[in-house]
Amino acid sequence: MLETLTVWNFALVEHAQIDFNKGLNILTGETGAGKSIMIDAIGAVLGNRLSADIIRTGCDWARVEAVFSIEEQTPIHAYLQEQAIADEENTLIITRQITHNGRSAILVNGSHITLGALKQLGAMLMDVHGQNENLALLKSDNQFSLLDGYDEAIYPQLSAYRESYDRLNVLRDKLSKLEKASEDRSQRLEMLEWQVEEIEKAELKENEDEELEKEIKRLTNSEKLAGYVASANELLYGGERDSQGIISLLEEAVDSLQSIERFDDSLVKTAEIIKDAAIQIKEAAYEVRDYGDSLEYDPRYLDSLQSRMDVIDKLCRKYGATVADVMEYHKKAKAELSAIADSDETIQQLKGEIREAAAEASSEAKRLTELREKAARGLSASIEGHLLALGMPEARLEVSIKRLELMGPDGADDIEIMFSANPGEVMRAIQKVASGGELSRIALAIKTVTAFRDDSPASMIFDEIDTGIGGRTAQMVAERIAMVSLGKQVLCITHLPQIAAMADTHLYISKNVIDGKTVTTIRPLTDAERVNEISRMASGADVSAASLENAREMLHHAAVKKAQLMKH
Repeated sequence: MLETLTVWNFALVEHAQIDFNKGLNILTGETGAGKSIMIDAIGAVLGNRLSADIIRTGCDWARVEAVFSIEEQTPIHAYLQEQAIADEENTLIITRQITHNGRSAILVNGSHITLGALKQLGAMLMDVHGQNENLALLKSDNQFSLLDGYDEAIYPQLSAYRESYDRLNVLRDKLSKLEKASEDRSQRLEMLEWQVEEIEKAELKENEDEELEKEIKRLTNSEKLAGYVASANELLYGGERDSQGIISLLEEAVDSLQSIERFDDSLVKTAEIIKDAAIQIKEAAYEVRDYGDSLEYDPRYLDSLQSRMDVIDKLCRKYGATVADVMEYHKKAKAELSAIADSDETIQQLKGEIREAAAEASSEAKRLTELREKAARGLSASIEGHLLALGMPEARLEVSIKRLELMGPDGADDIEIMFSANPGEVMRAIQKVASGGELSRIALAIKTVTAFRDDSPASMIFDEIDTGIGGRTAQMVAERIAMVSLGKQVLCITHLPQIAAMADTHLYISKNVIDGKTVTTIRPLTDAERVNEISRMASGADVSAASLENAREMLHHAAVKKAQLMKH
């Protein structure tokens, strides 16, 4: 709820701080004192647009600051977290400032936000009712919220319906994608079949490309390899010019060392090492020799290898960088072929699931409609009863439910508020026949019925809701505003003493000339001052003993009535 509103240099207000309380906060004052300025100031912190014209004459800037208590206001806490705004101690401080050059600043708990973000936040903080704002009654979303909040059984059913409706939409979307894909299926199928056949025809083997590259490289360089082998053999075995090879030299060394053993055994181990080395080198020489024997240049074999490599290169250019990539593509293509082959069966299966989901959603929608129709009858009767008390005895109002063929997020219903103000008139949509004054009273009747049921903001403003009424009707309006204030914090500007008498907090707005400047002030009234103010409102400037006594009676009657309302 709104706890404090502070303004600086705002229109006629140089500086004022207003402390609001729970229940009904009434603002009164003589015509032109500046009551609408307070509504404009509250509107500023709720996201209404400001112009530099609002700045008090002779000043460079204007500022409005509001402090709200947001305890147990879950949507507001969630919004603050979404906007990365500090959310501490269940307190919300909104500051709005504008300068002569049009520059403005908006702070929420010390964080800068945009005007659009403030407007969204403002809609969660306060519900404003004036002749213009009551047009919100005509919006379809608000009418759904009004009806669905009337009966506590509706929201669980709405949740169950939306769950089945969402499942239906998921299935429909899946079917749409499958059917769209099937339009190009024949072309895709032909291409995939050709690709799979091409890859399978090649009969690829794992790592075949790497092995082919090695073999081709060996055959292409076979002449060089033969030369290297011949050179190695000559070094190992000896050459044509009677030069000794490494093997024969090592064998001679072993013979010499073994001859030493007859005279000195110091080199026995050394001789064994060289002998072992000679054996190992001889074995290695056999492998070199065998490798040389295997070297045989075969042009036809090389051509066959290169032809095979050309086939692999062609596939790699199409399907992947390596044989492994081509084989992976082949695997995926076969899987897609299988999926396409199964798509007809899948589509038929999906259509069956959609029929079942549609039947379930339709059943849930029917139950939702039945609950709404029951709630609509109760809501319509309750609103009509309050309209009768609000001076509209012939008014008829019906919350009409029309069943639709197509289901939507809110069910298969269309909601329309039908209204007739006079006997003999056909009921028509409220937006076509209700005047601004009638809309104000309808809005009050609705709020009286739903104040304890709906999830609207914790605070609301009634601005000029008493226009054009008086007498018994004024008393009924006062009682219903008091009813609403039992469930919400209400701020109300009024010219009627019947409404002012119901106040839990009575604020008086006055305008005075100080040092040649007009200044508006706002202050709470004491009990004695309330008697004088209600006397003035009832009888005008000429306050008499009789008017004062009448004011006391009005306040006493209001206290009794409020106690009765609280009790019931």
